[in-house]
Amino acid sequence: MLKLTSVHHIAIICSDYQISKHFYTEILGLSVLGEYFRAERQSYKLDLALNDHYVIELFSFPNPPKRPSRPEALGLRHLAFAVADIDAAVSHLTEQGVMTEPIRVDEHTGRRFTFFADPDDLPLELYEA
Repeated sequence: MLKLTSVHHIAIICSDYQISKHFYTEILGLSVLGEYFRAERQSYKLDLALNDHYVIELFSFPNPPKRPSRPEALGLRHLAFAVADIDAAVSHLTEQGVMTEPIRVDEHTGRRFTFFADPDDLPLELYEA
């Protein structure tokens, strides 16, 4: 049996590097561990951390193809972040011009959650811990 120990990172390809960099660092508050420009690919790679834990590689590539990304599309459904206070988190996103869906309650756990999207419409979730 394969013995996985953790999720190492999530890779995201964005259409506009500066807009997505701002979204993930300034709006969501992830910190930059490293930023690299790869001239041979005309591509940026941004390593992002949450609470000093490496979690996201944000890439830019010239003209990346579109991919369906709504929650019920085949493939990755969404990326979820835990928050202590979902009302405060939604308020922060709203102040930053990010629209969220109405807060719902998980029927199995009783926890509150909501969905929103990154600048490329990647579905993201906030889940109250």
